[in-house]
Amino acid sequence: MELEVRHLRVLCAIADTGSLHKAARELGMAQPSLSTQLRRIEHALGAPLFVRARTGCRPTPLGHAVLSRARPLVAEFAAIVAETRAAAARAAGGFQLRIGATASRAIPGWLSRLRTRTPRTEPTLQMDVSANALLAMVAAGRLDVAFVHEVEGAALRVPPELCLRVLVEREPQFVTLAAGHPAASRRRVRLADLAGERWMVDSTVDGEWDALCRMLRGAGLASQMLHGDYLTAYSLAAVGEVVTVSQPTALPRPDCAIRPLEGDPIGVRLLLAARTEADLDAAYPELEASYWEAARESRAYREWLEHANPPGAPGVASPGARAARHGLRPAPVRWKRQQTAGLPTP
Repeated sequence: MELEVRHLRVLCAIADTGSLHKAARELGMAQPSLSTQLRRIEHALGAPLFVRARTGCRPTPLGHAVLSRARPLVAEFAAIVAETRAAAARAAGGFQLRIGATASRAIPGWLSRLRTRTPRTEPTLQMDVSANALLAMVAAGRLDVAFVHEVEGAALRVPPELCLRVLVEREPQFVTLAAGHPAASRRRVRLADLAGERWMVDSTVDGEWDALCRMLRGAGLASQMLHGDYLTAYSLAAVGEVVTVSQPTALPRPDCAIRPLEGDPIGVRLLLAARTEADLDAAYPELEASYWEAARESRAYREWLEHANPPGAPGVASPGARAARHGLRPAPVRWKRQQTAGLPTP
């Protein structure tokens, strides 16, 4: 077997995630297929590249050597593909934008705005619960931009070659509960009002399970935690079986109430990622407009923005939130990820 770029992508994904399971998910393939491919790569090179253990996979000394050569090759090939596709789209009189995103109510408006602008842009969309998987796809050239959220206390694995733009520095996360729940009558729900409740959260969303555990521990609550996708969580919340976190832009159902949590104990940062500033410029204005449109449509979030702390006070959500109260838009924040752990301050 001769090594190809796709084989190098496999090695980089395994090293970056530290897990065959996570790497397979990131690459969009089954884990048995990934394991077979890794064995074939190692056989072709004549030695193991990773040490497999119950705690995950880590590169051998030979693996580190191969990875040091593989990463720049993968990045360069991704750049060639991206630049060629962009040139072909321009020659055809249009522009295709490959978008990845975690869940957000801003997405429908974003796609619609992109399709109706000049020059014509035809977006494609790939959804994933894992922000890290989407960022890796942008770095590999399989997506042009990714709109993701970073949960507080759980820094994303941002490939160093990506550019990031902050849409919202800190978006508060609300709670969804049954419309008939006693706490639903409050404008802001105290965590103490939810003592004894079961919480359902999707543990496959990067960082959310740990963030909720930290929030509950900080409030002195020993609540039962259940795993489930958010469609199931909202259905169970409607009948009083669980409570769950939700984005503030979410619209309530007749049988559910969405309320801010007192003290805003859990938040996320909303980011747009791309390989170049030009790619960010091609997608950011429409995303920004769509997000604040969705914010205005949510009564709970609109009221939260109206009563947020003044500029400069601790806990203010973002320049965008403050500007939204006055009908203004925030200036885009541009920055590149530094070669350090976690995300830097813009």
